[in-house]
Amino acid sequence: MRLTCMFSFILLFGAVGLVVFIHLQDPEEIVHQQTPGIKYNMGFKQPKKDCVSSNNQDRGLRKNTADRVAKQSYSLHLPEHMPTNLQSTDRRQNSIMFAVKDQQKGEEINSINLHKRRRRFIIKKSPILISMNSSILNLPTLKPEDRNSKWKSLYQIQRERKRIMRETCSKYKSNNRRIITPYHVSRIFVEDKYRILYCEVPKAGCSNWKRVLMVLNGLASSTKDIQHNTVHYGNYLKRLDGFDHKGIYHRLNSYTKMLFIREPFEKLVSAFRDKFEHPNNYYHPVFGKAIISRYRVNATKEALRTGSGVKFKEFIEYLLDVHRPVGMDIHWDHVNRLCSPCLIDYDFVGKFESMEEDANFFLHLIGAPQNLTFPKFKDRHSDEERTTTKITQQYFAQLSPSQRQRSYDFYYMDYLMFNYSKPFEDLY
Repeated sequence: MRLTCMFSFILLFGAVGLVVFIHLQDPEEIVHQQTPGIKYNMGFKQPKKDCVSSNNQDRGLRKNTADRVAKQSYSLHLPEHMPTNLQSTDRRQNSIMFAVKDQQKGEEINSINLHKRRRRFIIKKSPILISMNSSILNLPTLKPEDRNSKWKSLYQIQRERKRIMRETCSKYKSNNRRIITPYHVSRIFVEDKYRILYCEVPKAGCSNWKRVLMVLNGLASSTKDIQHNTVHYGNYLKRLDGFDHKGIYHRLNSYTKMLFIREPFEKLVSAFRDKFEHPNNYYHPVFGKAIISRYRVNATKEALRTGSGVKFKEFIEYLLDVHRPVGMDIHWDHVNRLCSPCLIDYDFVGKFESMEEDANFFLHLIGAPQNLTFPKFKDRHSDEERTTTKITQQYFAQLSPSQRQRSYDFYYMDYLMFNYSKPFEDLY
């Protein structure tokens, strides 16, 4: 008798559970198990950002990536089953899964959509499988006449930089499912004529690179003819996140993808000098006031009012504070975050320290006009000396050994991924 009651109770409990499951589950949204990959969310438009940020531009970077993912509805997936160091030969096996959300109308369906939004983290749409992010050319091939010239050594340097970058990604980045949002491609500029994708890294020659792209695109005859405001606020260059998923897929697969980077401490000091040691109607009131208020003891009313006069040590305190009074900014963010080199397989990696040589080699590889060379002029504060290693050391000498170490830890992945030496001997 007791056994019969127990069996009846189990059957009743199972029936109730099945009814609840059917009530909650939408049959349209039942999806097969998906392979690990990258989800590219297309629904939310990230505010445009630039080398020289305006209020609206930099506020967009302070939004939490997870919040953006929750607000977006279109997605694509790129599998990353293979170790990163094997992706150069087998990248064509990678794939994107685009999910297309049906558009629905009517009051009844709107009420269903409201219920669906509450369950959007649990239920996924059925994917469409297509390949992505494996350029036809790993690196533009040298011409026969170049193979015994100076270009050969530069070509080998590129191969070594890519090898180190891939090995670092393979060692430190998880192969589990990772999500790519519009943030990951919002910094990539598109030049369709010569089929170039350029990831913009502030304080690493980005202004002059955008001038070069404008000349290549036929928007100007010379880089000298393009003014600073035209470069940054003219909106003449297209960004990759401005295309639909097919346009993004096509360009990531077939265009030459390149980025230029800079020694992290030197890049940081350059940004500090530019934004806080010169009049600025955005960085002083937005960042300066918050930094002075939080980190300066007995700050004057004038400093609190204007936000001018931030000291480098105060700036570093802000940078290293996990509870920053104001969010991060593209000018001192990690290159690893700005350009996502472990998600996007860049074909060319240049360095600011060898800018002229690297830039002109890249222009040679893509077949740019011979009279086009990378401009040497300083875009902002041209009467001021460029930030050098010596100047960088002078700024960091103001910090304690602990602050220098924590700053190095903050940019550790950039140092490792791009093979920069430790800037101070006492760092570990």
